[in-house]
Order: sequence, then C-alpha cells, then structure tokens
Amino acid sequence: MMEIKKFGAIDIGSNAIRLLIANVILSDNKQPQFRKSSLVRVPIRLGADAFVREGKISEDNIQRMIDAIEAFKLLMKVHKVERYKACATSAMREAANGKEVIDEIFKKTGVEIAMISGEEEAAIISFTDLNELIEGDESYLYVDVGGGSTEFTLFTKGEIVHSKSFKMGTVRLLNNKKAVNKEIFAEVEKWIKKKTKDLKRISLIGSGGNINKLFKMSGRTEGKPISFIYLNAQYQFLKHMSFDDRISELSLNPDRADVIIPATKIYLSAMKWSGARKIYVPKIGLSDGIIKSLFYNKLS
Repeated sequence: MMEIKKFGAIDIGSNAIRLLIANVILSDNKQPQFRKSSLVRVPIRLGADAFVREGKISEDNIQRMIDAIEAFKLLMKVHKVERYKACATSAMREAANGKEVIDEIFKKTGVEIAMISGEEEAAIISFTDLNELIEGDESYLYVDVGGGSTEFTLFTKGEIVHSKSFKMGTVRLLNNKKAVNKEIFAEVEKWIKKKTKDLKRISLIGSGGNINKLFKMSGRTEGKPISFIYLNAQYQFLKHMSFDDRISELSLNPDRADVIIPATKIYLSAMKWSGARKIYVPKIGLSDGIIKSLFYNKLS
C-alpha cells in the first residue's frame, strides 16, 4: 500500500527566499522516497541590507518578505502541505533588527521563522541524500555556498569528521572591502589545509544555486563531476564578461549574474586547498534537509 505525504520548507537566505514542496512516498517494505514537487525562488537580497546598509533589513524588504511568505502560504494550501518549517540563515542572524523582523512576519502572516546558526544549517543539510554520493573509504569536502556564509563539512569513510561555517558568502564578498575578503579567504584556507592534510584522495560536493547553474552550463550528465580544469576555465570566462553580457548571452538572472563570480572562486579555492580535482553537484541544499528533518521529526 502506498501513502503520499506533502511537506514544505521555506529557506530565507541572504540572496533569495525559497519555498520547496516535496512529496514523501511511503510504500510497504521500501525506504521513503523524497521527490521535489515545486520550487519557488524570490530574489530578495537581504544580505545587501544586513551586511552593508547599517546592518538592518529595510522596510521595503520587510514588506517584500511578508508578501512572499503570504504567497508561499497560499501555494502550500493549494498543494495540501501537511507540515512545513521556515528557517532563516546568515543575513537574518546578523541583521540588527533580525528578531524584530521575524516577530513582525509572525504577527502579519502567522508563520514562525527559526533563526538557525551556521552549525545548525550544516547539520540540517547533512540530512540530505549525501550518502548516495559518499562511497567507502573515499573522503569528501561538502561545500554549501550561500549569500552570507559557506558551510564546510568533511566526510571520511562515510562519517562527518569536521564541520564549520564561515562568513564567506557571495553577497558578503561583493560588498566587503578587498582586505576583509583576503582575510576571510586566508582563514578558510588554513582550516581546509589543516583538516585535509592527511587525506590522500578527496573530492568536493558542491551545493547552492550558483554551482547548480555552473553544472547546468557544463552540459554534464547528472551524477558526473565537474573537473577543476573545467571550473577554472569557466571562472576565467565569466570574469572577463560584463555583468550585462552574463545576463544577455548566458541567460543568467540579474541576481545570479554578479554572485556567480565569487561563488565560483569559493569552490575553486576549496578544491585547490584540499587537493580535490573534481566536484560533484547533487542539487541538494538547506530546503531538502528541512524536508527530511521534518519527516524524521528532527525539527520542531
């Protein structure tokens, strides 16, 4: 006998807000199957407020968030979602008025938002289907690049051995001074080299909208990795294009056309510092982790 449950996940990131609706298919004597039903992305760049403009979410973006959440509520109602969770990450954590914004959204929409730490974010992501990629004695560095932070998780022999969140996000890097970016890159380099120095073979697993777009642009078959050589060539190609050309010639959305440069640099740097020569792109992220965590009652 088959049963289908519907769950929703709202990911309030620094570059965009997303709603993922997923079907969980339950069959006798089979593992639950998680299938994406709908994904809606709204480009509200909260990081531009939190990291630059006096460290506060603007009134305009607060209203846009309220409107987006109301729209998400209607979509979940139409899809007959039985349970959902909303999580806010780096931009809301660091905004001076982050808690007030969450309270106002709850008052206006009835949606409660959990403000999660970088470590909690990495833990939720670990509930995704990473185990399908992780093989035997291989080592993997999982890199989830967001607008405000990047989470690094090191897997060895199928187990998480190290995990850390750094304030190295794409929106943040665009707005930081060069000296600040140089300092954070040096900090991440030191951490990665220290944690991976004794590993002979390592591959990267990348998640986030930018690496998904790069993978799509590569034309690779799903499940096949991107090489360091290819990614570096793509980085040089993108860097030498104007912002307008990235939109008109590569069909990138305006809110993707700028952040894809620092995102690619982060992935390339992580590969260089860890010695990885290839990166797998399974198209998973925080929203997927929220869905699985809700199903297994790991989130309240």
